[in-house]
Amino acid sequence: MASIRSLFCDLKRAATRIATGLSSRLAGTLDALRYPTRREVIGTLLAVPAVLLLYVLILIPFTPSISNIRKASSEQPAQVLSADGKKLAEFKQSNREWVALSEISPQVINALIATEDHRFYDHFGLDWRRTAAAALNSFSGDRQGGSTLTQQLARNLYPEAIGRAPTLTRKIKEAITALKIEAVHSKDEILETYLNTVPFLYNAYGIEMAARTYFDTSADQLDVLQSATLVGMLKGNSYYNPVLNPERALQRRNTVLKQMVKREKLTAKQFDSLSKKPLRIDFERQTEPPGPAPHFARQLRKWLIAWADRNGYSIHGDGLVVRTTIDSRLQAAANQVVTRQGNGLQNIANAAWGRRSAWSTDSSLVQVFIRESPEYGAAIAMGRTPEQSMQELQADKAFMLALKRQKTLIQIGFLAIDPRNGHVKAWVGSRDFEQEAFDHVQQARRQPGSTFKPFVYGEAFRQGASPDDRLIDQAVEIHVGDTEVWRPTDGAPPSGEAITLSDGLAYSKNTITAQLIEQVGPAKVAKLARHMGVRQSKLEAVPSLALGTSPVTLKEMVAAYGTIANGGGYLEPLLVTRIEDRDGQVIEEFSPEDADIALEPDVAYTLLDSMRGVINRGTGRDIRTRYGIRADVAGKTGTTQDNADGWFILMHRQLVAGAWVGFNDSRVTLRSDYWGQGAHSALPIVGGFFANALRARLIDPGVRFAAPEDSGLWARIRDWFRSLLSPEPVAEPKPQRSVKPARKQEPREEPATPAPAVLPPQPQGDPLQEKIDQIMTESNEAEPLQTDPSPAEKVETLR
Repeated sequence: MASIRSLFCDLKRAATRIATGLSSRLAGTLDALRYPTRREVIGTLLAVPAVLLLYVLILIPFTPSISNIRKASSEQPAQVLSADGKKLAEFKQSNREWVALSEISPQVINALIATEDHRFYDHFGLDWRRTAAAALNSFSGDRQGGSTLTQQLARNLYPEAIGRAPTLTRKIKEAITALKIEAVHSKDEILETYLNTVPFLYNAYGIEMAARTYFDTSADQLDVLQSATLVGMLKGNSYYNPVLNPERALQRRNTVLKQMVKREKLTAKQFDSLSKKPLRIDFERQTEPPGPAPHFARQLRKWLIAWADRNGYSIHGDGLVVRTTIDSRLQAAANQVVTRQGNGLQNIANAAWGRRSAWSTDSSLVQVFIRESPEYGAAIAMGRTPEQSMQELQADKAFMLALKRQKTLIQIGFLAIDPRNGHVKAWVGSRDFEQEAFDHVQQARRQPGSTFKPFVYGEAFRQGASPDDRLIDQAVEIHVGDTEVWRPTDGAPPSGEAITLSDGLAYSKNTITAQLIEQVGPAKVAKLARHMGVRQSKLEAVPSLALGTSPVTLKEMVAAYGTIANGGGYLEPLLVTRIEDRDGQVIEEFSPEDADIALEPDVAYTLLDSMRGVINRGTGRDIRTRYGIRADVAGKTGTTQDNADGWFILMHRQLVAGAWVGFNDSRVTLRSDYWGQGAHSALPIVGGFFANALRARLIDPGVRFAAPEDSGLWARIRDWFRSLLSPEPVAEPKPQRSVKPARKQEPREEPATPAPAVLPPQPQGDPLQEKIDQIMTESNEAEPLQTDPSPAEKVETLR
């Protein structure tokens, strides 16, 4: 116990001695600070710039390098080109058009230098006198900016690297970058870069876009008042916005004019006259032209950004040249047919929903639309009762008209690909990109209706069924739960007759397809559809899947049909073939990977041959009779419950194209059993597109789908007859390996001249002669495109 007490006493004495020593040293330091020697004062004064210099040296590596400054000032956005060399898009960082200094009005330059940096041509990036004056004024409470034009340019070019915070670190990094800019650029180059990169609100960057936005003129035509107004905005774009704050902008403009007088760029007499004139703003927002394939360009941009990030490139500044798979001629044809059919169908929609009985405040559907609107939610949030909100909005004519236009606007999606290599040849995501940027090719998921039926028949053929196998056209009841029974029907009562699978597909018989999926199994149909191309959308393995109740995208469906046209091999749609640098050197090339075999070639050909019947005698016969297409094609129509969705997809050996037609809200329909069918809404788009492509020889009308080669006497005889009666076969390029960098509704099919109530047995003629006749008939050139009847002419059918 005594030893512990002794230990504590020793520790206490030691602590006391340490505390006494520290106190004496601290007192000595304080005395030295109160009465420093001359050597200590000189050392302290020298230490401050030394520490500052050291800090500057430490910050240099954290400022943009000279090479990056050169790249930023000579920014070159990626150019997107079609397969035939036409410009599709340009990926700019901002809405800017670069103009040379010689193409900018001298009044702009005079106003800018007089106001922002009158010693611009005398300093080397930093104006020490202006910086010192700004610092003194800031210390006295009058905060002023002392940045030169070069320092401002550094901030504009590198906002992330330099920052915007009012700190010493930011000012030093800004000064270092300004010195670097002055080292590699002439004064004129700095001025040109500054005037082409400075922001002017409303997504207008650079003096050219500012001139167009605020004065509807070009940069070289700006007069002294217009120049002073734009330069005046640089002090604070929002505060001196001439559109929203005209009085402030006018005062600021006159301040700029005074500075021009002070720097002898104007006379006092000129100032007295000019300062009394109004602003005269001619404002119009500037938008970038969407280009011929805007939805395609948007999807490509996402892909290209990821590629550039992986490979160390910038899509805004490296001048990349991206060569795509799009054919500008096919894209133009697609745009044309979508516009024509969309306008015609819109007339039908306007007539249908223009009736008082269709769009009425008493309509339960219209009331649902009102309750779902943001305006209704805002009214409730302001304390109004549901009844009051409903009454106020129903009485608001402008709101009701806008709601009607929004809900009853026809939309269209269209996609065309080359099934041999997966190249996307045409992409139209909506009727008007500027009005509707939502992409109905890749983003929209809708019920495909009867266009899904080929997957059912494909699985049946894969399991050994034959197109000549027959099923009875009879009422179908399929139990899908303990109490639920699915009863698919067609437009006409069941005939009770035996119908071949080939005719069941050609005439799109729901009763036949429902029996078939029950035999082969919904899960296997869903699996086949995924293998063929429906790879992102969820497919519910239930019997009604046969009629297309699971929503899918148009891109998935066209890709899956491309698998059929490619002999059963799936190829992922390809957007880009090559990327080059600004000097034309190839950075990377892209080509399709080996096909993923989803169907054996003989099964794929059997399915395709059955789908020829859709075009030759079934629901898609307008391809032959109306559009005069004689080429070897196959396809399928599709219509969903209440005509909410219209589909049509057509296959040629060199091109597969599909269209979807409907409204963004599936509860809105065309209210017409004629125009709501896919055979009359979507088929004309694809038919017109193919007719144009065949007539322009963008695809070969003589190319046929080749059956899988077989051996034996019959095959040799058939080939001999073909060699006599057919032209030389067209060689098909083989895909090459890719080179890469590191509650449900039951859809209803259109009746469109269905099979007769009793289908007579098919005549058994000479198969060889039938084949020869078919070759001779279908190898003829496609007839010219026939004029479509205007949908507006059939408005009377709605009344």
